[in-house]
Amino acid sequence: MASAVRRANTDSGVGDSGGRPGEGRWAVLYDADCGFCKWTLSVLLRWDRTARVEPVALQRPEAADLLKALTPAERMAAWHLISPCGERRSGGDALSPLLRVLPGGRLPAAVFARFPRLTARGYRWVADHRSRLSRWVPQSAKQRAFRCVQAREQLSLRERGEPSSSTPTMP
Repeated sequence: MASAVRRANTDSGVGDSGGRPGEGRWAVLYDADCGFCKWTLSVLLRWDRTARVEPVALQRPEAADLLKALTPAERMAAWHLISPCGERRSGGDALSPLLRVLPGGRLPAAVFARFPRLTARGYRWVADHRSRLSRWVPQSAKQRAFRCVQAREQLSLRERGEPSSSTPTMP
């Protein structure tokens, strides 16, 4: 499977380099209805002490703007990473570039980059089994993850000068 890098539409202010508050941020587009996805994202956000990663739920309108080149089904089939310059990587192809952004992530990023097919297969297996894997994550961990992701999303909205969305309840 060849690694595909695509250009994303960055008019939403996420991941753009046009001088908006999101400048220099990497957008991670994730399925907000997936407890396992949110828990995994919260691990990455806690690792991201410099707040270079901005979570964007795939269900939000700005996700559709960022992923205009994809059909709705393609958008929901994987998580996506949008670089500050607007390049998009999806699924397993997004893991190595994301890890390179995180403190101490260069070594694991190099390992995943060295084995792209294995990384893609591993990602696909996890994505296909996320409901089953979610059962192994305690509800209290999912609740902490929900709060972590929500706090980072609210921070990003405030920094862009957008009104904070209403506080959703934990599913």
